[in-house]
Amino acid sequence: MTSRRHRTRRALVGAIAGVALACGMAACAPEPDTLPPAPTDAASGTPTPTVTPVSIAEFPFGPSRSTTPLPKDCDSILTPDILDTLQGIPLNAAGMGGGIRPDSSRVCVWADPGSSRTSLVTVVGYSPEREARDALYLLGVDSGYTCYEPDEGLRCEKSSTDELGLPVGRTVYWRDGVAIDTQYSNLAPQGYTAAIVQSIWG
Repeated sequence: MTSRRHRTRRALVGAIAGVALACGMAACAPEPDTLPPAPTDAASGTPTPTVTPVSIAEFPFGPSRSTTPLPKDCDSILTPDILDTLQGIPLNAAGMGGGIRPDSSRVCVWADPGSSRTSLVTVVGYSPEREARDALYLLGVDSGYTCYEPDEGLRCEKSSTDELGLPVGRTVYWRDGVAIDTQYSNLAPQGYTAAIVQSIWG
């Protein structure tokens, strides 16, 4: 029994000595979690420009009874003349908020990410009649919009200027369960909403 203990002790001592010798020759590295962080070169990083989506006022878009199909894209709802006035202005640039919402509304954002005061935003989507009429009524009564009934629909609009004197405004048109909500800043092509109405309903 004693002899067996001596042999075991000598084996352990020999193993420890072997590990120590190996570390001395190979310079054993510390565990990965104790390694110092690798140096970084902050100057090599390229900052990503911040893009802020265009602010869009709320309107009650959602499921409604309608016989009107929504447009497939933003270009097809405008006349060539109006499209010409928008030449050079990006449509639905990345990060600006354009595209198709979960409720199927089409969001068309004409704006340059580098120009915060020039934009033209149109949301076309289904809007239930009662909620839409209530919203339009409140625009006329509480917010000073001018409302009337052209082309078999309801239209409310308001225009003014911002603190720099630039034209700003909003036009909302509703017909057959579909709303066209356009908000603009320093970019308001003449006949814009009428062109969309003509494109959708003919």
